[in-house]
Amino acid sequence: MKTAKGKGAARPSKESLKPVDDRKVGKRKASGKPEKSRAPKKEKKAKKDPNKPKRPPSAFFVFLEEFRKTFKAENPLVKAVSVVGKAGGEKWKSLSSAEKAPYEAKAAKRKAEYEKLIKAYEKKQVRNLCQLFCCVWHL
Repeated sequence: MKTAKGKGAARPSKESLKPVDDRKVGKRKASGKPEKSRAPKKEKKAKKDPNKPKRPPSAFFVFLEEFRKTFKAENPLVKAVSVVGKAGGEKWKSLSSAEKAPYEAKAAKRKAEYEKLIKAYEKKQVRNLCQLFCCVWHL
């Protein structure tokens, strides 16, 4: 007698396919919900101060402000932000250092203004903290 080889070689009986009653076997049934691994809680980020001055844009972003206007005028049907960004990046790479110079100068000017604003902001923050601690000490 030949034995069958391949896919249909050994078929399990219908008895072995029936679900086993866990109470009879003595094992606990696993809960239906998948077990979630408990990750440590993330540290809460400090809330951003709305009065803090925004950081200045780099030379590339100063260039991109102007490029966006010209690109939209030339391609009014293009709505995707990614296309504008990619085109701007390609154009920026192709510019020589002499062509990039005015954008770098504007960025440097904005950075100088930002540094003045941030110094004034920090002085104000220190002043507010001093007032707060002075009030606490007098209580």
